[in-house]
Amino acid sequence: MNQQHYRVVISYNGSDYFGWQDLGDGGEKSTVQFEILRALRKISKYAQCSVAGASRTDAGAHALGQVAKFSTPLQIDPCTLQLGMNSLLPDTIRIRECVTCLPDFNPNKQCVSKTYRYYFSIDEIGNPLLRDIVAHVPLVSAKENTNLDEAQQSIERMRVACVSFIGEHDFCNFSASDGTEKSTVRTVLNLDLQKSDSSEFGGEIYYVEITGNGFLRHMVRYIVAALFEVGRGKITSAVIEETFAKPGQGKLSSKAKSRGLHLVRIDY
Repeated sequence: MNQQHYRVVISYNGSDYFGWQDLGDGGEKSTVQFEILRALRKISKYAQCSVAGASRTDAGAHALGQVAKFSTPLQIDPCTLQLGMNSLLPDTIRIRECVTCLPDFNPNKQCVSKTYRYYFSIDEIGNPLLRDIVAHVPLVSAKENTNLDEAQQSIERMRVACVSFIGEHDFCNFSASDGTEKSTVRTVLNLDLQKSDSSEFGGEIYYVEITGNGFLRHMVRYIVAALFEVGRGKITSAVIEETFAKPGQGKLSSKAKSRGLHLVRIDY
């Protein structure tokens, strides 16, 4: 039976899911890919179909611009497919765009870059309304009776240290091996720290934005965690650069929590 192919852009709140990738357990541990495939199979009257994503986001991580390829024997208009999928999916997952594509479209191998943002709050007390999508990371201790100027100095140290990650490096010490990568060398095209325009929620909310030609498992979270250590004054940019010079020597810190991580955009 001939397959029809669609390129889709997906947004999801990953708080309730064990990541993007289907774990092959029949949904016992629900994933975003499993939920999407289940809806697509229902629309396709349970015929053979598939969902292939561009990025395997972590458990608890989110996406604004995940890209995937749907393959189904169903002859259906892309707009109708989009509406049908959104009517069946949980309200934490939405198909934002849907167009037909060529059979050989590969959302992972054909992308030229991916962009992530890691949102975090440096407030002394975290906002419970944001707990699922913004990590609470006080950079200065309340016991130290610190002020806003000291917190801003921490942010500025992080911003300066971002430069250390830009370029081609061996990110062995800033990733977790899953045994599938042929090389741990990746290129970070851009890395910056900005204050989020979220004044309606109050507080001090920032995001680290990183664009690269590809990312290793947990790579963004380890990079962000290292920047947090810079902000706290525990390490310097020089230490980061020394770590790149010694692949395999070990991690500078534990990885940052997944809840602040958002896949923003994938470019082709």
